[in-house]
Amino acid sequence: MTSETTTLISLKEAMKRVDHKLQGLEAQFKEMDFTKDSLTRRFEQHSKALVSQAAQDELWRAVLAPKFTSMELNILYSYVTEVLICLHTRVLDKLPDLVRGLPTLTSILRRKVKNQRVGVVWESVLEECGLQEGDITALCTFFIAHGHRAEYYGAKVRQMYIRDVTFLITNMVKNQALQDGLLKAVQIIEKGKAVRAPEEQKSLLKELLPSVRN
Repeated sequence: MTSETTTLISLKEAMKRVDHKLQGLEAQFKEMDFTKDSLTRRFEQHSKALVSQAAQDELWRAVLAPKFTSMELNILYSYVTEVLICLHTRVLDKLPDLVRGLPTLTSILRRKVKNQRVGVVWESVLEECGLQEGDITALCTFFIAHGHRAEYYGAKVRQMYIRDVTFLITNMVKNQALQDGLLKAVQIIEKGKAVRAPEEQKSLLKELLPSVRN
């Protein structure tokens, strides 16, 4: 075997060793990229969760912040109640075959995520009423926060005590999401979109909403 042949063999072996190391490094880089992507996704999810939690905490503070009189609170609560019952009713009108399976607004809010048909109808009802999910979150939070002590007042009683509820909301409620939700609730009711009579309120309010804290 000549020295040139020996040199060629040595070079080939060296190249193989280099290729092997390069393949090892390539595998390590792929693993590092995968780990980086996984960590990035987890960080983004965590960041979104923190933002969502912060927004919910801010909304709860905003709901509890205004110093409403009992009369003012009852009137706002009544508008919120009628809108939530209106939404429940309108969904059932579009899904008559699911009336027994959707006895409360709670059941609709739970089912809309997993049941595409319920979800589509829910979205259409919100669009018809000019509402968005953020408005529903605000109204649900208000209902849950004050439902244990507020009373329902019918339209005639509301008009007797407060002529301009819009001014009350814009003057007392500083949180934009809550203010928008309450203003839309008043607008919907004043336009006559609520379809349930006042005497039906008590039965329909039972377990109306789940706790948004959960």
